[in-house]
Parts: sequence; C-alpha cells; structure tokens
Amino acid sequence: MDTIARLIITLTAAAILTTPITGLAAGGNAQLLAGTEEKRPPDSRSSVALAFENDILAVGAGDRDYTYGLNITVSGGAARSGWLNPSRVEQPLNRVLGLSFSHEPADKYSLELGVYGFTPDNITSFVPVPDDRPYASLVYAASYSEWVNPEHNSSWQTSLSLGVLGLDLVGEAQNTIHDWTDSSEANGWHNQISDGGEVTARYTLAHQKLLHLSDSVEIKQTVQGSVGYLTEASYALGFRAGKIHSNWWSFDPELTSYGEKSVVNDDRSLMSEHYFWGGVALKARGYNAFLQGQFRHSALTYGHDELNHWVAEAWIGYTLALRNGYRLSYVVRGHSSEVKSGTANRNLLWGGIIIARSF
Repeated sequence: MDTIARLIITLTAAAILTTPITGLAAGGNAQLLAGTEEKRPPDSRSSVALAFENDILAVGAGDRDYTYGLNITVSGGAARSGWLNPSRVEQPLNRVLGLSFSHEPADKYSLELGVYGFTPDNITSFVPVPDDRPYASLVYAASYSEWVNPEHNSSWQTSLSLGVLGLDLVGEAQNTIHDWTDSSEANGWHNQISDGGEVTARYTLAHQKLLHLSDSVEIKQTVQGSVGYLTEASYALGFRAGKIHSNWWSFDPELTSYGEKSVVNDDRSLMSEHYFWGGVALKARGYNAFLQGQFRHSALTYGHDELNHWVAEAWIGYTLALRNGYRLSYVVRGHSSEVKSGTANRNLLWGGIIIARSF
C-alpha cells in the first residue's frame, strides 16, 4: 500500500478511536478588556483544521532539521472524549496535581492527531553523521483543555500528548514525497532515535495573559512549562494586527512545539476577518528526546552538555477567515541552534500552511 495512504489511514483510525461520533462545542465564558465588546463562539459549533509544515515552505530553509509535520485538530465538544483520547488521562491528572481550575468544565477543548520528523543535513548517507543531528520522529495524539478567567483576562491551558518515537512510517512518508518530487532519498531513517518504536509522553501547563486589546491590535504573554519528551520552560510575547473579530484566547501559536499545536484558530464563529500575527519566545530546555534519545538504544544521540539549553524562537504569519467558516493561514517559524558545535550547530527554519473549517 502507498505510504501516504497508510499515513492517512493511520490518522483516520486514530481519530475514530479518540473522538466520539457526535459532540457539541464547549461553551466559551470570558470577557475582554474593559471597554470592549464580549465575543463568544456559538455553543453548537465545532471546528476541524489540517496543518502541513515543511522546510521547503520557508525561503532559505534547507531539507534538514525539523523537516515536516502533518496534523489534524478537532475542537469543540467532539474533542472531549473517546476510547483512547488523552483527555481521559489529562483531566484526572490535572486534579491529582491540585489545579483548582480543573474542577470546572473547560471553556475550550481540542484533540490533535499528527506526525513529524527530523533529519540531518546529509540525508544521502546510510550511516549516522557524528556531528549532525540524528533522524527522529513522533506519531502522537494530544488533548488540550483551556479555562478562561473573565475577570483577569487570562487563561490556563493543560495538554497531554501520548505518542510513539521511531516508527518507520514517518520516514517512508517522507521518501514517498521525495519520489514524487524527484528529490534525494533520505537513506538513514533506520538510524533514527528509538528505531522500531518506543512509547513516550509529554504534559504541559501554560498561562496566557491579555496585555492589550484594541479594534485592530492584540498583544498577550504566555508562560509555559512541560515535562516529558520535551522538558522545558518558556516565556513568549505574541500579537495579532488587522481586522480581528475572534476571541483572543482562541488563537495561541505561542504554544507550538515543532509540529504540535500548529497554529489553529478554533474560534467556532462564522465570521470574516484577516490579520497578521507573530511573536517571540525564550525557552529554557532541560531535555529533548529528539536529540538525546530516551530509554532504548539509538545509533546517534547527544549528551546534556552538548546541547544549548537556551533557545530563542520567532514566528510571523497571516490568516484569512471567510464568513462561510473556512480559514487559511500561512506561517514562517524558526529558532536558534539546539546543538553547541559541529554541523548540527545551525538555526532552524520552516513554514506551514493551515486550512480550517468551522461548522
């Protein structure tokens, strides 16, 4: 069977296992800064978005590092439950951790299913390149819950991602696309981190605060921490500027990590808007399984003292939303080098396209 078809079938099967057949969107419950009109999405609506990221979508990027990502996100009531939905673990975990807001129903739910992968600069080599980054991949399902505080114009978000490192499917999909585009084959996927598969997970807690809101400009800050295959803390400033009608809390590119939480506006209102958006973030990273490996033996890994533990990230994008419920976004994102020396000591750059539909 064609590898791309297998990838689509895998994501579809995962969607069936993690999402109920029916569901209503969770109701928003928040207000904006004083002097502005409250905007709340209709409770009966949901949204779905498809995001594709690739280094070829950014001018000046090479076929290396974070090389591609593909995910589908469902928001609203349909994202709350399912047979294998991570939210079944996320919600009890929040309560065990003593997070007071988690005892109330969340204002916003999302479920994301996706894959993404990393490659070295030299993809033609069959053997590991010692001073370059290793091949790595993740197939995952992630749940997101958000609680909006109307009095303080802030929100708390938790997420739990469950996945598998090192599956052949991700490399096979890349090489299928390379065959279609007559590009060089990536020959080293058998050297990837946790080759053959290894279960992994990540839990994230984030707090967002609206700093400024006018008719055409929105600015907010985000503090985030995570434990798992990416263990880090970060501070981010982000903005939107243009014709904005959607809720400020519905748009959170500050929470993106590689291919996860790719920019999706899950405001489920049918409205016309368009705006530029961007931001910067500083991350203090303690552990990165895509470079350091996990428990299984991997052909190439980096030690803790070989990595940069401060990473600066920036992004810029544009979104067009139509009244019929469709949204189209484009983003360019990059961050500073993760490795201290060698060929792998380089900045990362990639682009993304997101197509969303509210219904």
